[in-house]
Amino acid sequence: MPARHFDRHRARAVRRAADILQSEVAAELGVSDSAVANWEAGHSSPDPEKLPAYAAGLRGDLDDLFPRTGLPDLADLRCDAGIYQYETAEVIGTKSAGPVAGSERGDRRLKDKYVPALAAKYGVSEAELRRAEDRSIAAAETRKNGTLAEPAPLASAVADSSGPPGSLAEKITLILQRSYPGPQGPPSDAEMAAEVNAHLGAEVLTEEDFCDLRTGTAETAPPGVLDALAGVVGVSEMYFKSDEAVAAQVYEGLQLLAAAKKGTVSQVRARGLGARGLSPQAMAFVNDLVAEMEEKEPGEGK
Repeated sequence: MPARHFDRHRARAVRRAADILQSEVAAELGVSDSAVANWEAGHSSPDPEKLPAYAAGLRGDLDDLFPRTGLPDLADLRCDAGIYQYETAEVIGTKSAGPVAGSERGDRRLKDKYVPALAAKYGVSEAELRRAEDRSIAAAETRKNGTLAEPAPLASAVADSSGPPGSLAEKITLILQRSYPGPQGPPSDAEMAAEVNAHLGAEVLTEEDFCDLRTGTAETAPPGVLDALAGVVGVSEMYFKSDEAVAAQVYEGLQLLAAAKKGTVSQVRARGLGARGLSPQAMAFVNDLVAEMEEKEPGEGK
């Protein structure tokens, strides 16, 4: 299961940058102050069902704060809705959560009558729920066989393994191969287009459009599509940016190092650098650095 990644340093840095107290986060999650303190200290980790409320408590985006590589399975959809497995019994009107537990393990498919209620509760379409179910079943087959089969070959330009991908088609091919290594292989072009559109909240990309991007027939994507694709597969948006864009971020990173040497890094954390400011990814890097610097100083702070 491609569970979301919890980075305690990132959570702490984001909270401090936003001037939010641990007690405020705890109130948002319905947990004790000490629970949040233990998460940030690395003594324990929050339940995946708590991460949506955690992101809200930090006033951030769930995918940005707690990223996940790959597309979600059934358990992921439930956790992203902030629902514990036992709570699904009430959702589908059964005495126990057995039907949902069995489908999450990949043992059996959900009965059709359960799908509409679960999809509505999870905030996804019925088609998205069924696709997540397919992933749960495929993962169960992989565990049963005990080995991972080679990923299915993609009918597209394959990135040269001896160096970084160059063209957009190579970048898409490489990330699909690395993100979906199981025996089921990457999702179809239709599935990827649907996931990108869901991320954008609009019908922007067709199956044929994604195929053209993946195979190199089209070299440019409509506005927002590549950022959405990065979100779907769980990589930085900078992965699909041009070299010039990456170079600009490196330049701002160098400015950050200069600011750190001058003792003004805390001001950088608050407002970014330059007229454009830092990207969310660069700001996350800034916050991580600041947190590490502050941990070396006496006093806990907030």
